[in-house]
Amino acid sequence: MKIKPLADRVLVEPKEAETKTAAGLFIPDTAKEKPQQGKIVAVGNGKKDEPMELKVGDTVLYGKYSGTEIELDGVKYLMMRQSDVLATL
Repeated sequence: MKIKPLADRVLVEPKEAETKTAAGLFIPDTAKEKPQQGKIVAVGNGKKDEPMELKVGDTVLYGKYSGTEIELDGVKYLMMRQSDVLATL
C-alpha cells in the first residue's frame, strides 16, 4: 500500500453496495444505501494513550457518515479514526 495512515487513523475499503434484493429484484442506483461495512487495508501506529486495536485484514462496521472518501489508483477508500469504527466481524 502506498499510503500509511497517521496516529489512530485507518484506511477502509468499503464493501460494494447491494444491487439485488433477497427476492431477486434489482435495486436502482437512486435507492442504493451507502455500505457500512468494509475491510481495513492500512492502519496507523495509534496514539500514546490509545494503542491501535485494529489490524490490516479486519472486516469492520462503521457509521453511515463516517470517514473521508479518498480515491487511489481508481479505487475508493474511506480514511477514518479508530473511534469511528463500531465493531469488527
